[in-house]
Amino acid sequence: MLTYIVRRLIASIGLLIVVSMVVFAIFYIFPRLAGATPETMATRYVGRTATPETVRIMAERLGFYDPIHTQYWNWFKTIFTGGSIDMGTSVEQCPAPCFGYSYRTRTAVWPDLLDRAPVTFSLAIGAAMIWLIGGVATGIVSALRRGSFFDRAAMSLALAGVSLPIYFTGLIALSIFSYTLHWTAPGGSYTPFMQNPAQWAYALLLPWITLAFLFSAQYARLTRSGMLETMGEDYIRTARAKGLDERTVTLKHGLRGALTPILTIFGLDVGLLLGGAVLTEKTFSLNGLGKYTVDAIQNQDLPRILGVTMLAAFFIVLSNLLVDLMYAVVDPRVRAK
Repeated sequence: MLTYIVRRLIASIGLLIVVSMVVFAIFYIFPRLAGATPETMATRYVGRTATPETVRIMAERLGFYDPIHTQYWNWFKTIFTGGSIDMGTSVEQCPAPCFGYSYRTRTAVWPDLLDRAPVTFSLAIGAAMIWLIGGVATGIVSALRRGSFFDRAAMSLALAGVSLPIYFTGLIALSIFSYTLHWTAPGGSYTPFMQNPAQWAYALLLPWITLAFLFSAQYARLTRSGMLETMGEDYIRTARAKGLDERTVTLKHGLRGALTPILTIFGLDVGLLLGGAVLTEKTFSLNGLGKYTVDAIQNQDLPRILGVTMLAAFFIVLSNLLVDLMYAVVDPRVRAK
């Protein structure tokens, strides 16, 4: 087991390095291949009325005239060691971890990410618990009662959940439950967990349920198909022949065999949401990483876009690492291999 964990850790670290190379290539090498020059790339960091000499000086400060491998190493090293940002009239410090410095907001990117991350984490983790429990439970019951009214109704509802986008169901839910019935908090409401846990949960209840409705539909359908497949296996009939009760057969033997694909998509979904639930945050006016990303793209703020991209990549790789470790718990054959 220890060897398996070490292998997965090494593979994850290597994957993060590869991802950093790809991200750097997208933002720094591909524009060069498309015809961009150091001067045109430097114009993103200066005002519209900047003179050609000012643009050239900025390009030198940003290292755009250096070889590509030197630019990548300086950028990658700065993440762990920090760096100094020459603003011309002053030198700003970007302490480690330095994910860049926004020339538009005159602030380092990492503190901004830390300020927005709790909102996104709260939204993603709360919704994930709801859709995982609700989706898996619905899928199990549907598989055990195949062809029943509950099965047909649940799968029809799941189809609707998969088909309807979050910006539609979110706005409808806000209109009904927040602004008409006043049962839930209005859009833009967020209270830090440490400040008031009850108010924190109340403010995020509707975004949780709306986001979970979209994802739980996929989990219900996937769990149902997996349970229908595993419940017909020979080892299930053997377990019943040994006299085990139906609950043990269903949960310990049937569900365990159907968990592998569920763990796979759960790791991917949570990793993507931790990097920023863009549509949900925009719909409910939550100031998380998703809204931060949208604002950065609209303002063409490259350092902030880079920072969010690297953070999202880190969470996706981390989630997949945890899923790989869970594989070894759910299926011992993974450890043997």
